[in-house]
Amino acid sequence: MATDWLGSIVSINCGESLGVYQGRVSAVDQVSQTISLTRPFHNGVKCLVPEVTFRAGDITELKILEIPGPGDSRQCGDSQQMETGIPGVGCQVGPSQNGTGKVLKKPMSSSAPQNIPRRTDMKSQDIVISPQQQCSKSYMDRHMETLTQSKGFRRRHNSWSSSSRHPNQVTPKKSGLKNGQIKSKDDECFGDDIDEIPDTDFDFEGNLALFDKAAVFEEIETYERRSGTRSRGTPNEKPARYRHDENILESEPIVYRRIVVPHNPHKEFCTDSGLVVPSVSYELHKKLLSVAEKHGLSLERRLEMTGVCASQMALSLLGGPNRLNPKNVHQRPTVALLCGPHVKGAQGISCGRHLSNHDVHVILFLPNFVKMLESITNELNLFSKTQGQQVSSVKDLPDTPVDLVINCLDCHENAFLRDQPWYKAVVDWANQNRAPVLSIDPPISEMELGIDAKWSLALGLPLPLGERAGRVYLCDIGIPQKVFQEVGINYHSPFGCKFVIPLHST
Repeated sequence: MATDWLGSIVSINCGESLGVYQGRVSAVDQVSQTISLTRPFHNGVKCLVPEVTFRAGDITELKILEIPGPGDSRQCGDSQQMETGIPGVGCQVGPSQNGTGKVLKKPMSSSAPQNIPRRTDMKSQDIVISPQQQCSKSYMDRHMETLTQSKGFRRRHNSWSSSSRHPNQVTPKKSGLKNGQIKSKDDECFGDDIDEIPDTDFDFEGNLALFDKAAVFEEIETYERRSGTRSRGTPNEKPARYRHDENILESEPIVYRRIVVPHNPHKEFCTDSGLVVPSVSYELHKKLLSVAEKHGLSLERRLEMTGVCASQMALSLLGGPNRLNPKNVHQRPTVALLCGPHVKGAQGISCGRHLSNHDVHVILFLPNFVKMLESITNELNLFSKTQGQQVSSVKDLPDTPVDLVINCLDCHENAFLRDQPWYKAVVDWANQNRAPVLSIDPPISEMELGIDAKWSLALGLPLPLGERAGRVYLCDIGIPQKVFQEVGINYHSPFGCKFVIPLHST
């Protein structure tokens, strides 16, 4: 009669230490009081061994989950149903008062096989058992009652003995069961069949080669172009980068040519921001200064503005705040200021006065003349109130190199000064001193310069300066916009927030 229960699916509770086992009954031995389960599950996880055998003393509770019908196979090879899972509620077998079996229960509805074995609480209903099944069940009740009366704890596999345990077998740990049930979330996380885990490593390079990046980006770009959404860009595109002083939002296009002169310029420059600054002829530049003086921009104001801008540029060339600070009193810079007896020389004297006020050691060279211009006389009187040094001979100029030479010897009109002995001597001294030269308002390129300049400072609008003028800078001397319009120049200030800006040749 024990063979009638072969193939039944049962759940065996072995206590808190061993947990719950589920499987299909493959053998029942009445003599040794053992029962074997094939393809067993331990706490919802498939066991590594194909068959597990229990002694009667190991079992604390036994439940029949499924009874095979007359047409069902009673062999233990029904792998599909064991692989997919075991129902969570079945009929419970135990001794009764009158010796007959209890009423069997099964789930109300059966679900499709699941890949993860689950044991959840389900509603059950009573069913009618046939007389043949009732007889078999009565025998099973009596047999299970005999099994549960035995004492001791021993579990074995087919190769296990009653007194020894397989050396590689690990004692099952406490699994945290409560009333024979396990949490479903644990089953979902840890209930996968270990036979389904691949033994080979994942081929990353092979799978990455299957991904066509160019085709995917082309598909994304086509979709965004059709749908009108904002393009995220292709791998070949680079996002635009802006400086901290650049405006990202532009309301209208930028006009880079804001200054238009009446005649075609001989040479054009551009600022750091890209604005075009055309050069003007000496005649137009002279007319511009004359009209400005007529409207109130006197020579004294122009000299003062030129001296301030030239001194600011010179202070920057000397090192700016890195050198001119109270901690560097031992590094006081020295500037040699070479001036001629004309308005250009007066501009240089004004620059020297401002430099001396900023703790720069200034050596002013000015040749002796019987009669000086009034502007030069006024600037010399102011310069004499400073700590600056004035010399009239080349021999009094320093023999050692100075930090900066400011050249104001040349004039736009009086070219005869180049033939004077003092002019040639000063030019020779400047060329031998090897100090960098800053030229203020140099003459046009047609006139040969005696001293090569590294920097040149133009006033208002630049003249068509040659290569010997060095790098050209432009300073704002305060000419109003309507003065430019009066001489026929459409003018828009290119200075922005500065009074001295660099110009680049186009």
